[in-house]
Amino acid sequence: MDSKRMKWTTLAFMAFSTVWGFGNVLNGFVYFNGIQVIFSWILMFALYFVPYALMVGELGSAFKTSGGGVSSWILSTTGPKVAYYAGWTYWACHITYIASKSSGGLKALSWAIFRNGETYDTFPTLAVQLVTFAILLLFCFVASRGLNPLKKLATIAGTSMFVMSILYILMMFAAPAINPNAGFVSMDFGMKNLIPQFDVKYFTSLSILVFAVGGCEKISPYVNKVENPSKGFPRSMITLAIMVVVCAILGTISMGMMFDPAEINASAESFNAYNSNGSYWAFQKLGNYYHVGDLLLIIYAVCNMIGQLSTLVISIDAPLRMLLDNEDAREFIPSGLLKKNDAGAYVNGIKMVAVLSGSIILIQSFVPGAAAVLKQLTKLNSVCMPLRYLWVFFAYMALRKAGDKFPAEYRFVKNQGVALFFGAWCFIVTAASCILGMYDTDPFTFALNVITPLVLTALGVVLPIIAKNEKKTGNK
Repeated sequence: MDSKRMKWTTLAFMAFSTVWGFGNVLNGFVYFNGIQVIFSWILMFALYFVPYALMVGELGSAFKTSGGGVSSWILSTTGPKVAYYAGWTYWACHITYIASKSSGGLKALSWAIFRNGETYDTFPTLAVQLVTFAILLLFCFVASRGLNPLKKLATIAGTSMFVMSILYILMMFAAPAINPNAGFVSMDFGMKNLIPQFDVKYFTSLSILVFAVGGCEKISPYVNKVENPSKGFPRSMITLAIMVVVCAILGTISMGMMFDPAEINASAESFNAYNSNGSYWAFQKLGNYYHVGDLLLIIYAVCNMIGQLSTLVISIDAPLRMLLDNEDAREFIPSGLLKKNDAGAYVNGIKMVAVLSGSIILIQSFVPGAAAVLKQLTKLNSVCMPLRYLWVFFAYMALRKAGDKFPAEYRFVKNQGVALFFGAWCFIVTAASCILGMYDTDPFTFALNVITPLVLTALGVVLPIIAKNEKKTGNK
């Protein structure tokens, strides 16, 4: 048995590639005034990410036979109705994510073809959004046929993007020695330039960082597969946190050598342009430093396009199956949504995805400029996606309150009061970041950030009522 257990280092690297991505570095740099984000990254890792990862470890250890992740944790500790809401939240969060993957894939394709950000941004927003909507419908059709040919591609693209993120840091640090006259931006590491201004913009952008470090619950099934879980798992999670914070800091410094924050914040148009094109510009500049032209940019754009579009199919299919395949949640879902076609796909569920994600895409047809659309989707995702993490902390508090009912091979902390404090702390930080993240100076973006989660929550409340009425009329 022990010979089959993985080393703690293996789990740390698995978790790293799951949690971290190049886009996280860019978003932090753009939203938090360049290298000032380093201070925020360190705080976020110390006060949020490390306890979050260790709590996930305890949950995974206590429910080692449960394959459903967060929903199965809630089912065991609380009951089927609350488990349905947890499953619903996980699915509903992906509605905004799906809309952003369609847009992101199209943007990456544009960069691969035109090798600039301006061409895509000059296209009429209505035309771009209609093409984005058509892509969504096409991939909904692919998912409805039970075809998931892109799952392996998603793994390959994800791995290659991860490799390119590390490569970017290494090549950027070596660039001044190879091409000293490339005109790098000089950075001032004085305290006044490293400590951020704690203003409205700062607190309403924190959801970007919460979104960036979330998602480690995906590795919970591996907790008990590590050698000596009580020591091995926390060691791997602390190592993960160190690796991520080192990559965040070194990646930020690398970007600081390329881009001037004053230029990013010069105007709303400039901010939007960097938000949607920054990662491509980074690889384009890197290619120029190494005299290989647009080669690195094209490789990055193609990898990103494959990654975005393959993730799109998986995001349409997987969260829906997690919700509808769950026998305990089915009693709260109308029978129409449980209908499968000959390919074994939940057709009406996929249609609901097409309507909801399609609505976000089409509503954005009225936004001036494709870059503004991508900025809106980044912020909307940072508001909606972390809402699913709330259930992780809720499940953790419920687990600790249950005492010894669910024995775990690994415990985050032995003291009950400390454990509940950290569960409540992470819950409050997540909820506050999501609520504050809704605010935006642009009224349309503000409205979209508020209305989207409200509509999805209302829909989650209405479905059990419809299911209950169905049963009543069926009994008659």
